[in-house]
Amino acid sequence: MMSEIFNKAKEIMYAAIGKKPFVSAVILAGGSGSRMGTDKTKQMTVLDSKPLVVHTLLAFEKCEYVNEIIVVARAEECEEYENFKAEYGISKLAKTVVGGKTRQESAKNGFDAMNERSDYVAIHDAARALITPEQIKEVIMSAYAHGAAIAATPSTDSIKYAEGVTVLESIPRDRIWLVQTPQVFRDEIYRAAAYTAQKEGFEATDDASLVENIGVT
Repeated sequence: MMSEIFNKAKEIMYAAIGKKPFVSAVILAGGSGSRMGTDKTKQMTVLDSKPLVVHTLLAFEKCEYVNEIIVVARAEECEEYENFKAEYGISKLAKTVVGGKTRQESAKNGFDAMNERSDYVAIHDAARALITPEQIKEVIMSAYAHGAAIAATPSTDSIKYAEGVTVLESIPRDRIWLVQTPQVFRDEIYRAAAYTAQKEGFEATDDASLVENIGVT
């Protein structure tokens, strides 16, 4: 049933705009891995014989809605991605660029490196390696419909709002979502959000917060 809904939405969307949108995936792979207590960066940590970032890249490679992949990497790891491209057949990998001082700067570096034909950007954390092509597709299709969409899971824990160690309020967990990636935005929405944040000195922990900052839902 879900696949039928997506296919119908796709038909309506394509008919409305007369083409299949060009989607650029920006993979943020600049983590240090310091919290993992390992000598490898988190994106290069091996899972099932492959670095985490390779699992991530292959998921985006296999998603039919993604046209190109931009990796934002640590300077010393940039050359590794050409090796991954050849070894694992990641044909959509278009560019590898160096990240900035913050996650926000790194995302903008990746955004600025996208193909000029890009209609949507899908921003994803490299270490979130269990993402599937189907999940990527769902978020992209939602962004087609709404302009901006993010992956998230409902909270299963009890949530408390506190100041210091004093609980002030219990928050109904059925209203709490744990934000993940990918986060997908129409090109002009993310462009406005990123450059507004730069101008205002606004810093956020995820890209959706940048978009919320300019009043987009």
